[in-house]
Amino acid sequence: MKIISSLIGGLAGAAALNLLHQTAKQFVPDAPRVDLVGEEAVFKGLDKVGINPPTGNVPFTATMAADLISNSVYYNLIGFGKKKHLLVAGAASGLTAGIGALKLTKPTGLSDTPITRTHLTKVLTVVWYTFCGLVDGTVMYALRKRA
Repeated sequence: MKIISSLIGGLAGAAALNLLHQTAKQFVPDAPRVDLVGEEAVFKGLDKVGINPPTGNVPFTATMAADLISNSVYYNLIGFGKKKHLLVAGAASGLTAGIGALKLTKPTGLSDTPITRTHLTKVLTVVWYTFCGLVDGTVMYALRKRA
């Protein structure tokens, strides 16, 4: 049950993060635009291997899929801890991911403007990753409690 709850919890946290980002960008002018950073990463990655970047909705779709997969894998790692620590581990993982998004974007050659353009944007980036880590830990905890 530990592996299944970890996979489901990781997916729940990643889905919550994508849903939060995509919904907020419609209503909050200072919302972090992690999707733009992801699209830039897709374009640069394809360029490095000599592939012409796709057009239309393909870059956005590829970015959302890659984001969902990578965040699922990242968030499911907390599931290897003890049940009683899942909420703290989820919050810590989310906090680390949020700070990492702010601090590691520029050194990896990507524009950090979509997530650092205002103080509120920076705060929301960290808070949203932390919140989704809590979603992850909560789902895992609930699934393990039922087992």
